[in-house]
Amino acid sequence: MGMGTNVRRKVILQLLLTLWIWGNVRVSEGIWLNLPASGTKCVSEDLHTNVVVLADYVVVSEDNSRLPAISVKVSSPYGNNLHQKDNVTHGQFAFTTQEAGSYLVCFWVEGRNSGGGDVSVNLDWKTGIAAKDWESVARKEKIEGVELELKKLEGAVEAIHENLVYLKIREAELRTVSETTNTRVAWFSIMSLGLCILVSTLQLWHLKRFFLKKKLI
Repeated sequence: MGMGTNVRRKVILQLLLTLWIWGNVRVSEGIWLNLPASGTKCVSEDLHTNVVVLADYVVVSEDNSRLPAISVKVSSPYGNNLHQKDNVTHGQFAFTTQEAGSYLVCFWVEGRNSGGGDVSVNLDWKTGIAAKDWESVARKEKIEGVELELKKLEGAVEAIHENLVYLKIREAELRTVSETTNTRVAWFSIMSLGLCILVSTLQLWHLKRFFLKKKLI
């Protein structure tokens, strides 16, 4: 009986671990960017509302004593400025999304570093469950071990559910736009066909009058 209980416990823990890994897919992502000497390079992510975003960025160079300075700007889907720093080699930003849509992070090299070649920047981008401070949660709720992992799993499930609801809403919006576009295209085609028929009829009527006037028919 005891051995069977241990086996079931291991299976359950393995299942929980699998779900936990699945729930954290694409919520934490390390991005390596090569910035040109002149110009801007941006990355974006489509997020829904009330999502916690936490990111760290750092300039990487073989010669750590001569790190080139960069500028960074984070914008919301409606163009609101969420974070902006100039002449830095590293930094961090955090915010909770208030708008649904594509959030844009742009980097560019400071002017005095222009002409020095590409600059490498490492961006550690975390959203949702991965950006949560679980150490604070554990201290606040006085939980640890399996209880803490279950709490993480619960958060991952909630995040997956919110993402599915968001995707469902976006799908409905896109379907509505598609149906509206198809209806407009259909009406435009019908109007174009009607206009062509009308013009053709007027041309035939005009030609017939012309030939009758010239007594050609």
